[in-house]
Amino acid sequence: MWDKELETAKQCAVEAGKKILEIYQSAEAWDVEYKRDHSPLTRADRISNDIITERLRKDFPEYAVLSEEEKDKEDRLENDYCFIVDPLDGTKEFIKQNGQFTVNIALAWRHRAVMGVIYVPVTGELYYAREGGGAYMRTPDGKERKLSVSERKEIPSLRFVVSSSHGCQEMEALIEKYRIMNFVKVGSSLKGCMVASGQADVYYRFNPTMEWDTAAMQCIAEEAGALFRQMDGTPMYYNRQNSRNEKGFYVLNHIENLLV
Repeated sequence: MWDKELETAKQCAVEAGKKILEIYQSAEAWDVEYKRDHSPLTRADRISNDIITERLRKDFPEYAVLSEEEKDKEDRLENDYCFIVDPLDGTKEFIKQNGQFTVNIALAWRHRAVMGVIYVPVTGELYYAREGGGAYMRTPDGKERKLSVSERKEIPSLRFVVSSSHGCQEMEALIEKYRIMNFVKVGSSLKGCMVASGQADVYYRFNPTMEWDTAAMQCIAEEAGALFRQMDGTPMYYNRQNSRNEKGFYVLNHIENLLV
């Protein structure tokens, strides 16, 4: 299942990502506005959103769409199918010009993330998964490889990935408590992709996020064998009335590495 949705999402993400890269490499990257919540908004966010949502609505008119850059319509709550879109995840990284931003597209079916696509415009890497079909990464030259989490379980050897723009006291305390030395700061949903691909082993996020930040990443990580849960150990569901992920979450290669 979800083959048509996955293929369309992959095409949308790449098309939007290429347009984002054009803007990123031009003076327009510095044209920044700020929303009511003081989060940044660029022309790249808006154009990427238009490319993705127009295509999704054209190909799947019966599905709902929840996007960071659109006004929420609560009739989506009555729909079993909902695309969840972050047209530019990591706008702060885009502005910083560090390349650590992505395009995220997921499909929620009956509140589960059953399909996820993450495209990295700067590298051209495409991460994708569908429920029951495994997780994969495609390089710009078209080569594909199946993703699988690492086998590391000993704390001294664990590789942690943490947010580069959203630090918090809880994460600092965890690093100090376990004397964690092997960690890297990365922006956007790349952190979840790193766990899925075995480049990292553990990702804790104590700060709140939104559905569009995690839906695609969750599907990819879980299909690669990762454990994805809210901080209280409960499952993360989607297409909710409150789109804010209040409880935080973790992505682990193995349950043995649950340190909270």
